[in-house]
Amino acid sequence: MKPKLLHLTLLLAGLLAMSSCKREASNTTGWNYNDPKFGGFQNHPGYEQETGPGLVFIEGGTFAMGRVEQDVLYDWNNAPKRISVSSFYMDETEIRNIDYREYLYWLRHVYSIDYNFLYRQALPDTLVWRERMAYNEPMVELYLRHPAYEEYPVVGVSWVQASKYCEWRTDRVNELILVREGIIDDYRAPLDGAINNFNTDVYLVYPTASPVINAAVGESDRDGLVEDLYNPDPQAKRVKNRRPIQIEDGIFLPRYRLPTEAEWEYAALAHIGNHYRERIYNRRLYPWDGHYIRKDPSSKEQGQILANTVRGRGDYMGVAGALNDKADITAPVRSYWPNEYGLYCMAGNVNEWVMDVYRDMTFGDMEEFRPYRGNVFTQYEIAIDPNDGMIELTREAENYFEYSGKILRKPVNDEHCFNRENYTTADNINYLDGDLESLIPGQTSDGWNSDGNFTHQTSNDTAKLKIDLTIFPDNSVFSDNTVLLPNNIEINLKEKTYNLPEDHTILESGEIQLQDGTIISQGGVISLTDGTVIYPDKIFNTTDKMYDDGTWGEGTWGDGIYDPDNPKENKGEGMKSLITDRSRVFKGGSWKDRAYWLVPGTRRFLDEKMGRSDLGFRCAMTRVGAPVQSE
Repeated sequence: MKPKLLHLTLLLAGLLAMSSCKREASNTTGWNYNDPKFGGFQNHPGYEQETGPGLVFIEGGTFAMGRVEQDVLYDWNNAPKRISVSSFYMDETEIRNIDYREYLYWLRHVYSIDYNFLYRQALPDTLVWRERMAYNEPMVELYLRHPAYEEYPVVGVSWVQASKYCEWRTDRVNELILVREGIIDDYRAPLDGAINNFNTDVYLVYPTASPVINAAVGESDRDGLVEDLYNPDPQAKRVKNRRPIQIEDGIFLPRYRLPTEAEWEYAALAHIGNHYRERIYNRRLYPWDGHYIRKDPSSKEQGQILANTVRGRGDYMGVAGALNDKADITAPVRSYWPNEYGLYCMAGNVNEWVMDVYRDMTFGDMEEFRPYRGNVFTQYEIAIDPNDGMIELTREAENYFEYSGKILRKPVNDEHCFNRENYTTADNINYLDGDLESLIPGQTSDGWNSDGNFTHQTSNDTAKLKIDLTIFPDNSVFSDNTVLLPNNIEINLKEKTYNLPEDHTILESGEIQLQDGTIISQGGVISLTDGTVIYPDKIFNTTDKMYDDGTWGEGTWGDGIYDPDNPKENKGEGMKSLITDRSRVFKGGSWKDRAYWLVPGTRRFLDEKMGRSDLGFRCAMTRVGAPVQSE
């Protein structure tokens, strides 16, 4: 019997070995996956997204987003609405000072000589600590850099700076994945190596320019490439082809980014901890149960403060000897108790930036699934050869790449949006909020009739651009998308260009002077001899915005005017509202706020280039695939 039993065992082992060697095949063609003899097409069954460093998994679902507290300010900007949020990941804590200083350290070394301005642009505004009637100079000097504050949340960071930090973090995490998987040797950020550092977009879109793919292709298994199963010679015993990693390989993590307002509010409320079989039995006011900010009487920590906030007039931390919230300003990011998702300080400590552009009526217009206002659809500035498919950077993108090591992205051209059903322009910040598509026929101006036709006394093409013709001199000539000023400056409204008369002079300052005395600044501002000033943002404004950005500040902020004789009266021109396309939402309440602002449904806004001493951020990441994690 023993020989028969041994024979049977060997037979079963052979069958198992044969079945294990059998390759998975396509259901539609029958061709094997991952087989060089069948073309080498690869699949990745059973893929499960790994949780990136610092992140916590947030299982998505539906909830009522918006107001749960009395609207004491009567803003009416957060009317409740039921929506659904996809699963995603979010940082367990706010970004700390030490986290942001790591970012600054990297920037200072990589862009140390020629492009040091990239480091300076990333510096938080430490002057946000100053108050007119308080002594906060120690915080100005010490809070960001002193070791005592390493675990405290970074503040004074603008929305723009926070977004750039997210981009940097994406690249550093994906670079480490390449090292971990044995695809590259080591960390690659040499001193002053602007174009030598790893960038995820460059590697995926323009791999020939990626520094991790060295010239010795095929000589090392750590050359930034992986084995390509496509084998042009099926008789060869070993596949020698190598290729860059692709999205299809699932090796890189999705981008770190700021959370959307809906994601942030959903994660803060953490209804996963207060429902029974899809029935939410307690619509929370805060990220914890109850209507007060102290620990429940039934707990061992009865009466202890649950968040870092102002408890009453002049009371920021309690009484000496029994400091309750143990924080005078901010607190270390892992203070207090996390919510059911494991997130710390989703109420109090510091407010947090979210992705959304602020509009008070967004809740009435937003989608019910993954709502967000602020989409500006972009594309890479690249050119693809139609014959061989080779990628080349445009001239502008090449200049950008040389100092940043990144591929430039710009808004999609309107021609690429033509004949689409889901969007018709790249910039959708103003969608359903005063833009041309949102105008109600017969309700907006005398130029619209009940049939929805525009009847302004100019050409139809010019009328579609919604140009305010009163900004031009009375004797200007309008025709075929152009405006001819009396001094023969021709403005092309469609191409957004000026055609100047030949008799003009370029001054040493860079300004252009016409014979009649007209001055055109480098920023395109036309100052006519009669005192009329024509701003380019007024000429080329292609949407009828509800909110006017005005002219304030420098550069992209406009051209604000500073009057040294009246320093307290310096203000921008044309500012009709604090709300602009640069207004970004922040949420959560802070160490200097009353409990009202700790309610996740409350919302405020600030210009995306400004910071505060009570405003920080945390990152999020999209969940790909199934909304639940595999066990």
